[in-house]
Amino acid sequence: MNDLVPALVPPTAAALVRLLGLTLRLRTVGVDELAPYWSGARPLIYCVWHGRILMVPWLNARLRRTHAARAVSVLASRSRDGSIVAGYAGRFGLDVVRGSSSHGGAAAMRALVTTVEAGRDVALVPDGPRGPKRQLGPGVVVLAALTGAPVVPLGFAASPARRMATWDEFLVPAPFARAALVFGAPLRVPRDADRDLVRKDIERSLDEATAAADRLVGA
Repeated sequence: MNDLVPALVPPTAAALVRLLGLTLRLRTVGVDELAPYWSGARPLIYCVWHGRILMVPWLNARLRRTHAARAVSVLASRSRDGSIVAGYAGRFGLDVVRGSSSHGGAAAMRALVTTVEAGRDVALVPDGPRGPKRQLGPGVVVLAALTGAPVVPLGFAASPARRMATWDEFLVPAPFARAALVFGAPLRVPRDADRDLVRKDIERSLDEATAAADRLVGA
């Protein structure tokens, strides 16, 4: 039975999220600033906190229809949970790079660099898959420094919503909730930048985008 979980969970979860998404009253902020990047095939590196990722694949699919956004490639660990995440993301047309900081990290970084240099956007969860919550790992900064692609903080919020009793307070919007998607300003990382300072800047910008989304829905 356990072997069936990676096969059954992704299509079921994707179907439920699509239905949920149809009910949300969504507001987006910062999309117009990204249009030149999308139209000019200039790759971006999105980052979002782990606790806010549930709706992100659906949001990307929606933006591809409404704003000519690009499909993104996402990173998923090589664990069983990573297989579930990969299957779920694939249901929304996202490509998946497998690897994590603890397993296959170097190979995953090489694949992400190749993806960005080919002109594709990527999305990373810098505090996943195990935390600490809302602490930016080094991957985003390294990838941005190596490729020159800007980092775009992404905040999502919904109200009413349930915050699960998990390490990341995983957010699950209620049907017909108010929802907000906030894109922060793109941040570039020079190769010779102080990476610790840059990491703190991106972490702060991601917190600000998330807080802005929370305010928009009254959370």
